[in-house]
Amino acid sequence: MTSDVAVPAPETAAANGHGDAHTTAGFGALTLGSIGVVYGDIGTSPLYAFREAVMAASGAEGAPTPMAVLGVVSLILWALIVVVTLKYVVILLRADNNGEGGTLALMALAQRAVGTGGSTIVMLGIISGALFYGDAVITPAVSVLSALEGMKDVTLTFEPYIVPLTVVILVVLFAVQSRGTARVAAFFGPVMCVWFGVIAAAAIVPIIQQPQVLLALNPYYAMSFMLHHGIIGFVTLGAVFLAVTGAEALYADLGHFGKRPIQTAWLFIVLPSLALNYLGQGALVLGDPAAIESPFFQLFPQGFVRGSMVVLATAATVIASQAVITGAYSLTRQAIQLGLLPRFEIRHTSEAHSGQIFIPRINQLLLVAVIMMVLLFRSSSALASAYGIAVTGTMVVTGMMGFVVVWKAWKWSPLGAAALIAPFLFLDLTFLAANLLKVFEGGWVPLALGSLMIIMMYTWRRGSRLLFEKSRKLEFPLADLVAMLEKRPPQRVPGTAVFLTSDPLSAPTALMHSLKHYKVLHEKNVILTIETAQTPRIDPAERVKLEAISPTFSKVTLKFGFMESPNVPKALAIARKLGWQFDIMSTSFFLSRRALKPAAHSGMPRWQDRLFISLSRSANDATDYFQIPSGRVVEVGTQVTI
Repeated sequence: MTSDVAVPAPETAAANGHGDAHTTAGFGALTLGSIGVVYGDIGTSPLYAFREAVMAASGAEGAPTPMAVLGVVSLILWALIVVVTLKYVVILLRADNNGEGGTLALMALAQRAVGTGGSTIVMLGIISGALFYGDAVITPAVSVLSALEGMKDVTLTFEPYIVPLTVVILVVLFAVQSRGTARVAAFFGPVMCVWFGVIAAAAIVPIIQQPQVLLALNPYYAMSFMLHHGIIGFVTLGAVFLAVTGAEALYADLGHFGKRPIQTAWLFIVLPSLALNYLGQGALVLGDPAAIESPFFQLFPQGFVRGSMVVLATAATVIASQAVITGAYSLTRQAIQLGLLPRFEIRHTSEAHSGQIFIPRINQLLLVAVIMMVLLFRSSSALASAYGIAVTGTMVVTGMMGFVVVWKAWKWSPLGAAALIAPFLFLDLTFLAANLLKVFEGGWVPLALGSLMIIMMYTWRRGSRLLFEKSRKLEFPLADLVAMLEKRPPQRVPGTAVFLTSDPLSAPTALMHSLKHYKVLHEKNVILTIETAQTPRIDPAERVKLEAISPTFSKVTLKFGFMESPNVPKALAIARKLGWQFDIMSTSFFLSRRALKPAAHSGMPRWQDRLFISLSRSANDATDYFQIPSGRVVEVGTQVTI
């Protein structure tokens, strides 16, 4: 889960291309920041992962057997070592796109490596992006519910208030998003450091009392459990996966913290704390099988200590939720820039960090979906069934795109790349298969959410392409029009006209309409095209490309990375340094606003046409999206059939 929380953001990745951020922030500050932001989700998994896995392993037997407990602890520990440490920390953190990680950054990297014909890779990117939204809905619901369920262990009188209180906390959390996360984020790292310290310390006494739990460090117990338990072993594996949810965040937040701080935090703080806590929960249940009802909170003495732990757990789960919510904003911005979603309003909540953004529409949709999850499932156990599918699906897709990057971008042989990635892919597919057993218990929720997002992204991409091709056929070649206008110029008016277009070879619709209706031409005319690069950020020196077509016409191409928010006036200020006489107060921006109508034969089914048209109507105004002063904009309406 990617997140854009206010931590000292590193600058562009180091020249070595391995995501080591050269940054003004100290290494310690980045490591602390990564503990707060990156590890919130995986760090709160002990609240429910061990309990769900042992309950699945016990099946109809009821009380957990020592072999089931040791088998589950062993499976969890080795999942953390193989999936998180080897796949993400050792291998995928090296597959960075100019210092940025995450599923869409990997898609862009793989696409660039393959060149033309990367439509399968785009589809994989769409699937993993869509599944992330499913994850973003379930994480806040399951995390906050599981923390507040600890109140039952303090006193049963709290039980009726768990669901209402969860809803209140989530509503407040989403309500404060518009203020930006800078103030809250200052506490993230220290709170999560306390959390990891406390969950590790609480496990020491039970481990000393039941030292046989340390046998679980031997992978033999994990293998033996899987071999001897058949279908129950497989079901258990689906629950074990809950312990590694949040591993994607390691990769997604690469650009925020750099490779070294994320690796250091995992190897020296997060992994040891999680391993100790799972061993401690295992030891507790070995000593008292009845403790399986709530093994996490029973590690703490009844009374004030356990009550304080519920408060700390709630704070930690809010942090985990925050990381996913800001991750959804970040992913949406990347998807918009890569042409997978229509333009939504993006607000910047920090002048210092461009990564801190707020997208009101995504915030509203997430809030409604998260509250529905809480009210529909009402317990973390019920929601846990729905949780794994979205994350395992994303991991499978990440593995596939990782194979393409290792083969094409790193120039490994196909056999070498397969030998490296296939074992992880096999493990991810096994986890996915185990989680698919829970489709009818709630697993359909992320699949349904993911499917909706896939249909939306695919429709928007396909519709945009069809519209572009249709518009190009109808448009007049720009070179021919300029030659005609220079030969027989119409009436001239002072100032500069900037015509925005997505196709620099054809005459912009706004220019054609302006000539047709006003029969005048400005002294200076600029054909402006905005491009999105396959890299996260663009060097300011490469931002602007200026090209003179004739004495009164020139072409300007502005390039933005897929993690940047396009700011046209700021970019045009760079063009001034390149010799373009640009004064915003004597410049008019001409944009064409298209009203779409379904055609008899469009190349898409009628329902998809209608969906594309409704998506384009919901798109944010180009004036706002490109941050053009609204007082300088002239919009020309045109009707287009798709």
